[in-house]
Amino acid sequence: METPENESFRDSIGTITEEGKRAWVYPKKPSGPLYEKRKIVSYFLLAFLFAAPFIKINGNQFLMFNVLERRFNIFGFPFWPQDFHLFVISMIIGVVFVTLFTVGFGRIFCGWICPQTIFMEMVFRRIEYWIEGDRNKQRKLDKQKWDAEKIRKRLLKWFIFLVISFLIANIFLAYLIGSDKLLKYVTDGPTQHLGTLLPLIIFTAVFYFVFAWFREQVCIIACPYGRLQGVLLDNKSIVVAYDHKRGEGENGRKKFRKNEDREALGHGDCIDCLQCVHVCPTGIDIRNGTQLECVNCTACIDECDHIMESINLPKGLIRYASEDEIEKKEKFKLTARMKGYIAVLVILIGVLIGMLLIRNDVEARVLRLPGQLYEHKENNIISNVFTYKLVNKTVHEIENVHFKLRKYEGTINVVSHSDNIVIPEEGLAEGTLFIEINKNQLSGDKNKLFIDVYSGDKLIETTTVNFLGPRSYN
Repeated sequence: METPENESFRDSIGTITEEGKRAWVYPKKPSGPLYEKRKIVSYFLLAFLFAAPFIKINGNQFLMFNVLERRFNIFGFPFWPQDFHLFVISMIIGVVFVTLFTVGFGRIFCGWICPQTIFMEMVFRRIEYWIEGDRNKQRKLDKQKWDAEKIRKRLLKWFIFLVISFLIANIFLAYLIGSDKLLKYVTDGPTQHLGTLLPLIIFTAVFYFVFAWFREQVCIIACPYGRLQGVLLDNKSIVVAYDHKRGEGENGRKKFRKNEDREALGHGDCIDCLQCVHVCPTGIDIRNGTQLECVNCTACIDECDHIMESINLPKGLIRYASEDEIEKKEKFKLTARMKGYIAVLVILIGVLIGMLLIRNDVEARVLRLPGQLYEHKENNIISNVFTYKLVNKTVHEIENVHFKLRKYEGTINVVSHSDNIVIPEEGLAEGTLFIEINKNQLSGDKNKLFIDVYSGDKLIETTTVNFLGPRSYN
């Protein structure tokens, strides 16, 4: 089936030529009320992104994702390998929240919050405008021969891009290994930590490649989130949309002519100035409808509103709107699907909060020594040997740790050079212990014991073990 001419854009990507080569995008420098609001949001998020690894709450890094050691900090809450289920629930909550937001408001996350967009449009692109000028000057510079001016501007831009990429790589590393460790590596010098220097160089190269060359292709080709639009968006989702009813009229768009009665001629308000196309950072024509490449950055809204004002027509030809609002004048309301996502989100958040409230700062695990059963000692005493592991999830050392049996009268003897067990901060203490109980207290060959772990007089954790004894015969 042959594709209609006005739908042919859906069979190709605007940043790739028919020959399969890269079609470089030269977006016009955006301006307008929404762009100013985006700048405020972006610089706030940039400040947060750079500060978060160095913020501490109760001694815990505010955000850390140490994948290698499976240790994560989210908003100051530490998640150890033993808490991996909590981390998974947190990630699921994040996915459900983004899904809910996409169903309701399209790719607003991409245009306003995504680090890729913020760095590209609010850092690297602005530096490019400062050095090379706006759209037309950049196109002219690209076609210009490699004279002193072009070499100077390109070398300056590439050097600044490289410095910023190196800085971003360091911040990225602070999220992975922890800010304290990163600062220690910096003060020690790169030669002392070559194993970390190599990943840092790789990260720098990747960020430089992304922001200096790959650019909008990340959003169009690499990012899986954009592909979700096809299954998440519907006619009720609010997106950056062109009001084709108003813009096309009965006889389509037409170039602007002064003192012409466009309404009488049946033409819409769109004057086909192409400014919405020129300002788009992914090079699309928003008038073709919702597209994979659109990141909802609102640059076209500001540009179109400015044109409408200049020709004394109402603003809002391009605006945040749903397809149903444009076609049927229906206002936004929660759909059954959105209500379902909200219900799931509330349940997951409730489960996570409950798990966080019952989670202890210390986790104790007592396990039977492999291959050992029980030992029958004098005075009718049965002895079992176990190994213990105590994990301290706090940034404070826990001293004077000891064990007590609950319900049973017996003794717990720890095999240690010192009577005082100390669990180091964000560390673990492990060893061996013997539990001895009189045979008369046992009810069979397997008895469930509750072991309380104390720090001084404070109960900090309780765990259970199976205590083995001789089988009783009636």
